Amino acid sequence: MKFFLHLAYKGTRYHGWQRQPGHPTVQETLEGALGQMLGKKITCIGCGRTDAGVHASQYFCHIVVDQGFDFDPVFRLNKMLPDDISIFDLFEVDRDAHAQRDALERTYTYRIHTAKNAFLSEVSGYYPAENLDVGTLKAAAEMVAAQRDFRYMCRKPAVYKSTDCDLRAAEWREEEDGRLSFRISANRFLKGMVRLLVGNMLETGYGRLGLDEFKDLMEGRRPVSSYPFAYPQGLYLSEVKYPYQSILRSST
Repeated sequence: MKFFLHLAYKGTRYHGWQRQPGHPTVQETLEGALGQMLGKKITCIGCGRTDAGVHASQYFCHIVVDQGFDFDPVFRLNKMLPDDISIFDLFEVDRDAHAQRDALERTYTYRIHTAKNAFLSEVSGYYPAENLDVGTLKAAAEMVAAQRDFRYMCRKPAVYKSTDCDLRAAEWREEEDGRLSFRISANRFLKGMVRLLVGNMLETGYGRLGLDEFKDLMEGRRPVSSYPFAYPQGLYLSEVKYPYQSILRSST
């Protein structure tokens, strides 16, 4: 039997989702709890990777087990897992369903706060308000939305057969709590892509990079060495869409 797990995690103390020798990861932690609960080794296949320190307010993985549960697995897992990993739901899917390959669209949200706040330092990027022009950020996001090839906005583009991404949305928002957020949706993302985009858009917002220069960056007319990455703690995988399962939008 195959099940999807719907979960969220705060990535501060993890080296990303993917299991890595010598580093704590979300996958390893979840597989450990599942193995303890079921008395056998369990492998979780996730919907994608996240970098060290990056969060997920909506994430899916799948597992294969011999039989169903005669207890509430969500309640039991939440009791066993640390406080920075939450299980929302566990539901059976067809044997052919795949958490990574079947995803139609993913959305990432990058959150920033513009005044120093000790309670946000682990879950939001701090970028001071002084000289930050929100109108310029929004203009840069419109340029991102019009771009298709992100070869020059990712780490190690040579590992991909194609660096094209079909963007469905890319916009900056002013939130009610005074923070800013950048939301981007696409059929796929390249490694480091969102943090590179946000970091360079912030450079335009502070006036250190012109909008034309930002366009040159995306199209490979400026050197890669000039790329700044946005801080990892501001980034969230915030929504994943599948063709066969209606999932409520994440509330965070």
